[in-house]
Amino acid sequence: MQIIPAIDLKDNKCVRLTEGKDDTSIVFNENPEQQAIFFEQSGCRKLHIVDLDAAFGRPELNIKSIKKIRKSISIPIQLGGGIRSELDAKRYFDLGIDNLIIGSLSVNQPEKVKFLVNTYRDRIYISLDIKNDNVMVKGWKEKSKLKTEDIINIYNKLAIKGYVITDIENDGMLRGLNTDFIKDVVNKVNKEANMKKSVIIAGGLTNYNDLENLKQLKLSNLEGIISGKSFYVGNIDLNKAQMILNSDG
Repeated sequence: MQIIPAIDLKDNKCVRLTEGKDDTSIVFNENPEQQAIFFEQSGCRKLHIVDLDAAFGRPELNIKSIKKIRKSISIPIQLGGGIRSELDAKRYFDLGIDNLIIGSLSVNQPEKVKFLVNTYRDRIYISLDIKNDNVMVKGWKEKSKLKTEDIINIYNKLAIKGYVITDIENDGMLRGLNTDFIKDVVNKVNKEANMKKSVIIAGGLTNYNDLENLKQLKLSNLEGIISGKSFYVGNIDLNKAQMILNSDG
């Protein structure tokens, strides 16, 4: 399992939101490219980017920052936010993004996403943005008609890279991981043992105790956990976090 640092882009700046709300942004770094270089130099093996403006219906604003980040680092990049068409997906892959995280489109137009999954095998994560077991869409502003298990049933048999599971009620709150939530959703993903998919957890990481508690769940298909606000406010040192995840204890 790996610690995956996050860069949330808004107006070409590195920000953090609370519960994904557009009007709660706090700027942590005005140079996202510099932040990405720091993460790679810190030994991180993957970078998580969310284009918040695209998620809220403002595409194009952060493309120049995404290009700069991709050119400045060599580690894999996974990107989500506002991917609502096959053209969007192709553009990001053409820019050199390694993996895409698809949310609203996977709920509203699964046939399009199935086509993308077949075209870009093992390169697409399905985003499970969950609030009260409801899958949220359009920048987490709207409740879809589908439950968590409905999405899993659609995509588990396909050649997806895995799932990025976000506990929306915990995102940016710094009040600790909801391990019951994590265990429940991952068990749903693992319902059929021969179809276990990689899972990345987002939302709620606060301190090192959370990492220890996550390890205690002993969920073999956890690929990583995303560190956003926990890093930016100084609660988490990325090297120490990775050491905890690597340890046998």
